[in-house]
Formats: sequence, C-alpha cells, structure tokens
Amino acid sequence: MLIFQTMLNKTVTIEISGEKKHTGILLDYGQDILVIYNGINFIYIPTLHVQNIRTNDILDEEIEVPTFTPYENENKLSYRKILQHARGQFVEMYVSGTLSLHGYVTAIMNNYFVFYSPVYKTVYIPMYHMKWLIPYPNDRTPYSMERERLPVSPSVIPLTRTFEEQLQKFIGDIVVFDLGVNPYKVGLLNQIKDHFAEIVIGKGESLLLNLQHIKTVHSPKQL
Repeated sequence: MLIFQTMLNKTVTIEISGEKKHTGILLDYGQDILVIYNGINFIYIPTLHVQNIRTNDILDEEIEVPTFTPYENENKLSYRKILQHARGQFVEMYVSGTLSLHGYVTAIMNNYFVFYSPVYKTVYIPMYHMKWLIPYPNDRTPYSMERERLPVSPSVIPLTRTFEEQLQKFIGDIVVFDLGVNPYKVGLLNQIKDHFAEIVIGKGESLLLNLQHIKTVHSPKQL
C-alpha cells in the first residue's frame, strides 16, 4: 500500500462505509489497515471499508503527532495482527456506524473472531464487518468496571474454523443477530443453508437472513 506513503504524518479525512468519517494524523498503514490519531484516540481502520481518503491541510497544526502508537512494535502491520494485539486488551470496536462493543478479543479464527463484552458476553463477528477499532488507554476499563470483574468468560461452545460452521452449533437455540437492534433479528435458529440463516421470530414468523450481512451473533445460552 505504498500509495499512502505521501500521506504519512499528515492530517487526513477518511470516509468509511455507512457515511462515517474520521479525521486525524495518518501514523501508519499496512497491507489492509490504516492507523490515524485524532488527538484523543488511535483509530485502526481496515482498508476494506475506506470509501475515500484525502489530506486535510487546514487541520495539520491542530493535532500534535504522538511519539508512540499502541501497537508500534509491528514491522508489517495488518488487520489480523491488530486483532492479535487486541486479545485480552480493552478496546472499543465498531461493526457499523451505530453498533459498538466494549471489551476484548478472545479468539481469532479463519473468517471471524470472538469478542468478550461485559454486556453481551461472547459475541462472534465476521472479519469483514469490523469498521474500526480504538484501543483503551491503559488506565481505563469498559464502563469503568473494576478489572477483577472483567474476566474472560470462555465460551461453552467449541470454536470452528468458519463463521458459518460456528452458526451451525446454534441450531435449535435462540440467537441475537446484530446486537438485537432490529427485532426481526432475534429468534430461534432453525437452519443454515446456502449462505442464509432461517430464524423464527417471537410471533412465529419464519425469516431468512443473508449471512453476508450479519455483523454479529450472540446467544442468551452463553450468558
């Protein structure tokens, strides 16, 4: 991604899928991820979701270039390596412009990863749906909880290689897709077939959901 070389240490504005924007100093980049600093947070953005990026010279003097980044020891930065660094470290993660999670990554599989949230507990997230990640400062915890109240709670369900295979393990159970923001994404999982999930929602109506558009899944079974 040498195309970003000329933008290093300059203030840029990045537009992300979902009409969201971030402005900050471009500190680093890898084959599939960008790192910017907005004066408060370090923001890690997979290039998959970058709609466009442009320099913002007007703000160059307003943000001071930091002397370090949370994951500065990486020689070859990549999205997967950032997730590996986030294992066991508190982060704020967005899977859309409105759906955010606070907690930490517990496992990384082929095309999804597992996230532990004090609110939702074990959450499964397809790799291609994370929009951006913000590491917590060392002295902060999610919801200002005491650290001893934030243990990693291992999933009682063994992990499989792919997201679709993992969903198969929830057949016959109640599942919550996309954090339950849409009531039509909460129900009994009947089957997974041809990249669609069939669920039965509260009033008994059967619904088919395209797996490619499912951003997260968790189950009350694991609470």
